[in-house]
Amino acid sequence: MQKIIRNLGRFLLPVFSLLTAGCIGEDTPSAAESTLVQVGESAPDFTVQMFDGSEIRLSDLRGDVVLLTFFSSWCPECREELGVLQERVLDRFGGDDFHLLCISRGESRETIAAFRAEYGLTYPMGLDPSASIYGLYATEQVPRNFLLDRSGRIVALTVGYEVSEFDALLEILRLQLDQ
Repeated sequence: MQKIIRNLGRFLLPVFSLLTAGCIGEDTPSAAESTLVQVGESAPDFTVQMFDGSEIRLSDLRGDVVLLTFFSSWCPECREELGVLQERVLDRFGGDDFHLLCISRGESRETIAAFRAEYGLTYPMGLDPSASIYGLYATEQVPRNFLLDRSGRIVALTVGYEVSEFDALLEILRLQLDQ
């Protein structure tokens, strides 16, 4: 099963890179060029301050499956993806062995507070005003998703938001939770 998931992840990254730009401009490096960690690698550890003031250290979530999502409030694709996370991810997969960790990229707490209020988002979000956490994973483009297995390894990643590729990511998530 692990081999199938790993191979699926390796196949999906180039496909995703071709299908979506992920809130970028013409001169921005490709998704593959701007991705600093790959499927099969251990996710870089960090500590993030959450919107509610608490802190989460990624390595403390080992033993559980984690969907790490980086976003910017100004990005239309991010807004679309964040709008479906409650229903399509948390309501479906939420539990003791799964964590959705959404982290804003390069924006202040005040900006994220206004964004959450405008879009009615109530699920937990992390703050990365300097984009230093994001910089461990990528140099450009949001939204970005990194699906981590129970050992903290990246088993799938996406750049941008398109329903079909998000569905494929959720299928890999389901398989991880069924193990």
